[in-house]
Parts: sequence; C-alpha cells; structure tokens
Amino acid sequence: MVPGVILASGMSIRMGRSKALLPVRSGGPTFVRHIAATLLRGGVSDVLIVGRPEDDALRAEVDELGAPVRFIENPHAASGQLSSVVAGVNAVDHPGTRGVLITPVDVPLVRETSVAAVIAAFVSTGGPIVRATSGGRHGHPVLFAHALFSELRRADPSIGAKAVLRAHEPEIVNVEVADPGVVQDVDVPEDYERLFGRPL
Repeated sequence: MVPGVILASGMSIRMGRSKALLPVRSGGPTFVRHIAATLLRGGVSDVLIVGRPEDDALRAEVDELGAPVRFIENPHAASGQLSSVVAGVNAVDHPGTRGVLITPVDVPLVRETSVAAVIAAFVSTGGPIVRATSGGRHGHPVLFAHALFSELRRADPSIGAKAVLRAHEPEIVNVEVADPGVVQDVDVPEDYERLFGRPL
C-alpha cells in the first residue's frame, strides 16, 4: 500500500494567495483537488493533504472531496517543508504501508501516468527512493520506502528531505517520463501565467 501526501502548508507569500486553491486553467478545479484526483487515478491507496491548522479554506476544500482524501494538520509549518513531510509520514506510518509518494501542491500538472510509472518502478525495483524525471531534470512525485521514514524524521530541517535524497543518491531510481508537468512548479504569479497562458 502506497498512500500519497500533498504538501500544502506553505504561506504562499510570493504568490499572494493560497496556491492550493488556485484554479487549474480557467474554470478548472483547484490545484489541490486536481492533484488529489491525479494521485488516486495513478494508483495511490489514499491521499493526505498536509496544511496549517488555521487554514480553514483548505480544510473545507479537502472535506468536500471526502474519503479517501483527508486533511492532516501540521502545527509546525513555520519550521519549513520538512515538517510537512514528517507530518505526512507520521500519519501514514502503520502496518502495511510500503512507502509514501510525496508531491508539493505547487506542481499541479503531473499526469496520472507519471504517478503510475513511479509506483510501478517502486514495486518492480524495491528502490528506497523513486523519483520522476523529465528531460533529465529531477521532479515530482518522489516515493520514499518505509525503511526511510526514520531518516526523514531525523533530517536536518534546514536541508529538508533533500538530505535523505543526497544520502541515498546512488540508490535512487529515476523514472524518466514524457511529462513536463513533473518539473513545472508555480511559485509566483508569473509562473501561473506562463503555465496556463492567462494572468492570475
């Protein structure tokens, strides 16, 4: 069983509004709704969205989706993205969980085929880390095996999950996909306009 975790507890300061609630294209679903559906179609067992406890708008959006999608609070969001990774890991760490597939909410256009490819590579290789790439560039989602959960919890917050990636670089299974969405993130309004062809 491989659950999916969407990291959505950032403050979106550079964007000026919640990235999780931005629409995918004109009139499209929100980023978080779209990504959750993509992960489920790609084969994850359930989806957890990690957000700040006070983010009532995101919580309401997630509650509308219903099972198997749920909201997880990260009371330590101010300490950085690793805290959201750890919150997600702690929520899924129970018997039967083989690993966790992680993606940030600001990478909205990953295709379900890319999610499926990462999970398939994990099942077939047993690699400790499986990562989507496009054009040789490292992207998302990234799948961490259960054996690395403790390392994620112990990682240096100033470096984040990259510390675990670096420690296991020779063992990482990179899955090249024909999907530019795995490396297209949205951090500022200009990114949104470039990606969707319309101003925010």
